[in-house]
Amino acid sequence: MVVMQTTWNDRLLEQVEWHWTHQLRPRFEGLDDEEYFWEPVPGWNVRPRGTGTAPVQAGSGEFTIDFAFPPPEPEPFTTIAWRLGHVIVGVLGVRNAAHFGGPPVDYPSHAYAGTAAEALAQLDDQYSAWTAGVRSLGDEGLARPCGPSEGDYAEWPMAALVLHINRELLHHGAEIALLRDLYLHTRGRTL
Repeated sequence: MVVMQTTWNDRLLEQVEWHWTHQLRPRFEGLDDEEYFWEPVPGWNVRPRGTGTAPVQAGSGEFTIDFAFPPPEPEPFTTIAWRLGHVIVGVLGVRNAAHFGGPPVDYPSHAYAGTAAEALAQLDDQYSAWTAGVRSLGDEGLARPCGPSEGDYAEWPMAALVLHINRELLHHGAEIALLRDLYLHTRGRTL
């Protein structure tokens, strides 16, 4: 009988990396600019500076992301561009900066992508930084508290944050995949 050596760090990474490699990232292939910005209903998007419709248009470049704080009830529909921007900045980028030495990023200072290819490159960079950072934690690092950057969750172990980010990647990735299916079936396109 072969006994595999494994760690909690290995298992947490395996969870997200398997889904990323076999499901999520392949579903993003072929995303074009029309689909990236597509609004099946009015809502929040990434837009050229000065054309936003939300109470806040944040961003440092030629494109901004719509949002409001607190968000209205019900929250507006969000596009693929918006969801990718959220994952790049709010899910991965902020955590990479706070926990793994990544460059500072937040919604107002980020240069949002004006093309699908640019957004996917930003996503790939943040995902790579996140998984490298998690890998560097080891089991000991997973047990340490998250720290003040996580607010009310400061005393929770890093493992809880890793699980949370895994869930965020999986659920937002699934939302993007569903929007791609909706686009395909309503616009007559193939992926």
